Amino acid sequence: MMRVIIFGATGMVGQSVLRECLIDPQVTAILVIGRSPVPAAYDKVIQIVHDDFLDFTSIGPELAGYDACFFCLGVSAAGMSEPAYRRVTYFTTMAAARELADRNPTMRFLYISGAGTDSTEHGRLMWARVKGETENAVLSLPFDGYALRPGYIQPRYGVQSKNRLYRNMYRVTGSLYPVLRRVAAKYVIGSDELARAMLSIAANGARQRILESADLLRRA
Repeated sequence: MMRVIIFGATGMVGQSVLRECLIDPQVTAILVIGRSPVPAAYDKVIQIVHDDFLDFTSIGPELAGYDACFFCLGVSAAGMSEPAYRRVTYFTTMAAARELADRNPTMRFLYISGAGTDSTEHGRLMWARVKGETENAVLSLPFDGYALRPGYIQPRYGVQSKNRLYRNMYRVTGSLYPVLRRVAAKYVIGSDELARAMLSIAANGARQRILESADLLRRA
């Protein structure tokens, strides 16, 4: 039996993992934390609407007693300065991760990163550096942390990206998904497959601390 926390349940990955948690009998409790509620009226879902994503100390006691966290928050770096992108990507993630590590030292924390992330933190791509910095910081905390690096994620079962540009892109590329799976299989994953892999890692752990799309497909 497993009690889980989801950050970013209104996004594409968050919607998918919430769906899988709802249908998985091993998941007995789901705590959803966001700036706005999600339409999920289910007995095993508890929601906390929280405004300050740089400080979770006020809800700290409510975060205790959980086995896993799926941290699915993220934004596109397009048009953002590095300080602004770091504020959303690094500082928000670490505010949640540090509070959870204090409250749940045996928790498995799954951070949704991205293919191409730069673990050295010194590459040319700003978003990759910041993601790498965030991954490294998460993996240094005293809980069981993982960085997941999916490539192209195909939305399935009605989930949608919150980003309008991405939604339009998926409408165009959706019909090409079977072709992409054949020619670039290790970089392509369905949103449901990613969510199932996440649940598998949350329940059983993984040998690698950083998992690429191909690793996640095998876990799915």
